[in-house]
Amino acid sequence: MVETLSIAVIGAPGVGKTSIIRQFIYNDFSEAYTPTRSRYVYRPSVILNGNMYELKILDVPPISSFPSSSSQEWLDLRCRGVRNANAYILVYDICCVESFEYVKMIRQQIVEHREGSSSEVPILVVGNKRDLQRQRFMPRRAVSVLVKKTWKCGYVECSAKFNWHVVLLFKELLGIAVARGMRQNHTSIRLQGALQRNRCTIM
Repeated sequence: MVETLSIAVIGAPGVGKTSIIRQFIYNDFSEAYTPTRSRYVYRPSVILNGNMYELKILDVPPISSFPSSSSQEWLDLRCRGVRNANAYILVYDICCVESFEYVKMIRQQIVEHREGSSSEVPILVVGNKRDLQRQRFMPRRAVSVLVKKTWKCGYVECSAKFNWHVVLLFKELLGIAVARGMRQNHTSIRLQGALQRNRCTIM
């Protein structure tokens, strides 16, 4: 039996959500920006501490708010599966304060509207574009303290462009999710399918 973990990746337009996911799964980065217009699901497999997990990564297009109810979730195709994800990656651009405010809003809404015990749902805030360090709007330490101490979330900075800390952020999130027992349903998958080149990552 292989554990399945559902991870919703959410952020404002242009912060690099899709770039982070594609860098993690395919070691691929494109300079061309293509806005995410509809929800896309990636299903890579990873090995963490000797255990295999199938991930269901939801690349969520920009949403105006976290769905407050199941009916709202199903009315908006972009939000399908967002409410009952096992974990959340909230991405912002370290050079764009508006994208950080968006993450702040979504995190608060997850806490307010999430089904079940929201305090137990792993949330990792990710500051992307670390390669543009000199243009950041707030010192890294100040953001890290705010996110960890006040929001009670994990915090990682990465560069999707240079594949810096991308595997680390998924490893960090999975470690928290597995430790908290945030497992969805047990499903068996064909190992040969999961172990295709570029689809299985040992972390």
